[in-house]
Amino acid sequence: PRIVAAAGAFLATLAAAQKDTVQFAQGDTEQKQRWSNLPGGVFQRAGLRWADMNEAQRNAWLAVMQATLSDAGYDRVPAEWRADDALAARGAGGGRSPQFGMGFYYIALIGTPSLTDPWEWQWGGHHVTINATIVGPNLVLTPSFIGVEPATYTDASGNAVRPLGDIERDAFALVNWLDKDQQRVAILGDSAIEVLLGPGADGRKAPVEGLPAARMSADQRAALMRLIRHYTGLANDEDGAARTAEVERALDETHFAWRGPTTPGSPIYFRVTGPTLVIEYAAQGPGGGGGSRTPNHIHGIYRDPTNDYAAKLLK
Repeated sequence: PRIVAAAGAFLATLAAAQKDTVQFAQGDTEQKQRWSNLPGGVFQRAGLRWADMNEAQRNAWLAVMQATLSDAGYDRVPAEWRADDALAARGAGGGRSPQFGMGFYYIALIGTPSLTDPWEWQWGGHHVTINATIVGPNLVLTPSFIGVEPATYTDASGNAVRPLGDIERDAFALVNWLDKDQQRVAILGDSAIEVLLGPGADGRKAPVEGLPAARMSADQRAALMRLIRHYTGLANDEDGAARTAEVERALDETHFAWRGPTTPGSPIYFRVTGPTLVIEYAAQGPGGGGGSRTPNHIHGIYRDPTNDYAAKLLK
């Protein structure tokens, strides 16, 4: 109800032409799949552009996101978003093609906000997309693209911000907690690769490979769940808890795979694959500046192969 009410309040701030721009018919598969990590000018999005909204409309939209996401999720996603302004400030894009900056993010409502009928809100741009499908009391946040560029930037107060730093920290902690025999199973290669199930990959399957949680100690399993919760916990507390419990019930069948060095700060790729879960994280170049080899460009995906866009619920 909070999400539906916030979405209704957002629509009430819009002019008629803006409503026509932001709303799409329920079941519009083309719009559902119209998301990418590519910047504006390279990838053509549809919906209402952030740059074309006034302050009241923007605040009303942020309330929709806040009602949908957990406190941690609402901290993480806008922090990824603000990184695009930092990228633009370095001289990338602007009004040209490609286009970088917060103003080039788009909002779309697919279907009408309802307590009973299915509908979706979609928000995204360069390196971040959230697809939130609501079916009655159920919320599904898959597929969503959880990435950032630059991976580290300085905010208006002069503080260094690294929106995915906790994910990277916990991933390195887990892989280095594994013993040598476990690492031989989990580590599949010396170099990072690109995500396999990014935009345009709906319906594809990721290989189930790496170390199964059934072969981990209790402490290692807890570390794996800590990593997973960064994704299942994007949703508000009620929906996030339900999603986390679903994934944890199948933990024995969940695999952890790694590519790249195990030294923190290295370019790496990891994947967590379970019956209802695929998480991918690919940290890559370019370098972080000043001669640093720290990856400053991160792609990531969060999917449920059984329930992307709430497919299982819609059946």
